[in-house]
Amino acid sequence: MSTSRFKAVIFDLDGVITDTAHYHYLAWKRMAEQLGVYFDHAFNEQLKGIDRMGSLELILAAAGRLYTVEEKLALADSKNLHYQELITGMTAADLLPGAVAALDAVRAAGLKIGLASVSKNAFTVLDRLGIRDKFDYVVDAALIARGKPDPEIFLKAASELGVAPADCLGVEDAVAGVAAIKAAGMFALGAGLPQVLTQADLVITGLDQFDLAVLQQVPVSLQTPAA
Repeated sequence: MSTSRFKAVIFDLDGVITDTAHYHYLAWKRMAEQLGVYFDHAFNEQLKGIDRMGSLELILAAAGRLYTVEEKLALADSKNLHYQELITGMTAADLLPGAVAALDAVRAAGLKIGLASVSKNAFTVLDRLGIRDKFDYVVDAALIARGKPDPEIFLKAASELGVAPADCLGVEDAVAGVAAIKAAGMFALGAGLPQVLTQADLVITGLDQFDLAVLQQVPVSLQTPAA
């Protein structure tokens, strides 16, 4: 058994292992414009790390009228169907640089591997990428009541992996995701820009910079307390 500081690494999916952001953008943009809402990349940034219904609420807030629960569910389903059509052509070529090497390094070190994505299409995406078998546990987002920045999804992953939150390293590219990791009492590794992911304990540009040996040596004192 590994005597490493961390006993498990829990990854986000979109923006960390693969980049489906463009597909989400196209699907949300089409829906928003059908509602008469101007949608550009700046608006899309507000949705980063937010679950489907939360993202829909942000768009509908700019629509100028109220929507019934039934209408909201229909709109969310419409967006998701379009997104599913767009990701049909995904392959291993859509993996971000360093993703497979990072997963393999964690496995070689004897640590458990989890996935904590709010995407309800995570299983489909993993299958398209050909990496589903690299994870010990993948959280089913459909069973999560509260989206990020709530820590529920990361706590669920840790529980199912049989690892205490304090022994987990979480990897996220979104502000809401990093906040969720910290609220769960885990060490947060940001994948992106330090000036954006300010709550992260450490930030790398992407998984091509992932070095588990270095991470295992980061002083525990750098980890900020859970919210």
